[in-house]
Amino acid sequence: MESFDLKLTGGTVHLPSGPAKLDVGIRDGRIAGLGISGDAGRVIDCTGLDILPGVIDSQVHFREPGLEHKEDLESGSRAAVLGGVTAVFEMPNTKPNTDSVEAIEDKLRRAKNRMWCDHAFYVGATAANAEQLKELERVPGTAGVKIFMGASTGDLLVAEDRELARVLASGSRRVAIHAEDEARMNERADLRRAGDPSSHPEWRDDESAIRATRRILTLAREARRRIHVLHITTPAELELLSQHKDIATCEVTPQHLTLAAEEAYPTIGTYAQMNPPIRSGEHRAGLWHWLGQGVPDVLGSDHAPHTLEEKAKPYPQSPSGMPGVQTLLPLMLDHVHHGRLTLQRLIDLTSAGPQRIFGLVGKGRIVPGYDADLTIVDLKRRWMVGEDWLASRAGWSPFTGRELTGKPIGTIIRGQQVMWDGELAETAIGQPVRFEATAFA
Repeated sequence: MESFDLKLTGGTVHLPSGPAKLDVGIRDGRIAGLGISGDAGRVIDCTGLDILPGVIDSQVHFREPGLEHKEDLESGSRAAVLGGVTAVFEMPNTKPNTDSVEAIEDKLRRAKNRMWCDHAFYVGATAANAEQLKELERVPGTAGVKIFMGASTGDLLVAEDRELARVLASGSRRVAIHAEDEARMNERADLRRAGDPSSHPEWRDDESAIRATRRILTLAREARRRIHVLHITTPAELELLSQHKDIATCEVTPQHLTLAAEEAYPTIGTYAQMNPPIRSGEHRAGLWHWLGQGVPDVLGSDHAPHTLEEKAKPYPQSPSGMPGVQTLLPLMLDHVHHGRLTLQRLIDLTSAGPQRIFGLVGKGRIVPGYDADLTIVDLKRRWMVGEDWLASRAGWSPFTGRELTGKPIGTIIRGQQVMWDGELAETAIGQPVRFEATAFA
């Protein structure tokens, strides 16, 4: 009879073939057997719970180095595992920017023994490092290259087609894109109304998004380069992207699927301010339509924290961005409860989807041989998002006080229980994510 380090019993396990009531055996950090019997050093009773593949959040900003007063790698990853997230891809708009081998290696050193979840770091594209990106994207621990076509937090910006073409010509991995048209936003800057954050989507309008997305699709096809368009906010972009799935994948966020301008700006003001903006209820409905059509490939939180003091500044001095890594899964479980998407579709958006499009090694599915990354949820738990539950250094969420149904109960990473029912393990065990593209680098 086999023996295991850990056995999960009594839960509904979500396999590639669908849900099944069976026991999961874990040995040496990997899934060793499904539907098993045998002894285990430890047994966790998951009766009444659902066991999902570990949730992967492929867009977070943890602000370290340089902006640790907003967040750092420890606090951001702590929020992640409390929200059921087992791995994150962290963005490069820090101070200094993550745009060199030295900066990547510095982040990896900072993460060691401090990050609670597994992790990878994006390299920021600039006009200065364009020719080096083909080497930078192959550094182990990197998630690939990130392009900011429109200015956001920080000073990473590649706005002109000539420079974008240089970036796309250097390397082969899928490139992540913040698609807002810088020239159009500069032309429309006067549309911002002092003290009125509802003017944010008037300034950064639909056309600024769709124009940038059209441009990057044209350039990507000319360069024969795969791209991944982040935080889509307009139905028109999703319709366009549906015609280019051979080269383009895309992401939507829980914030844009949950909030609407008509409600959010009058009630929470600058706390609803992010880039690209929270748009109308009609936009939100359009995102849900295309999500139902299967066009978005992944969910990303775009966790982008700022302090309460910073967000309290009058618009437009207030910074754009909101925390989101801890609420990504709870919000989406609530949407599942209300019938807006199936649990199977949510699993694809948060585990199998990221594995498929980014080429992750050993993650994204519950199958023997894969890392034992598991997110255990109670689909029936009714609860309220409270400030005492939030771990981000920012100390706030636009969803504080919201009642939800469905809650992450446990986070297991490589066979180690990192979180259970709101309690953390004693030590952080996060390690760099492995990618097919850099497996032999």
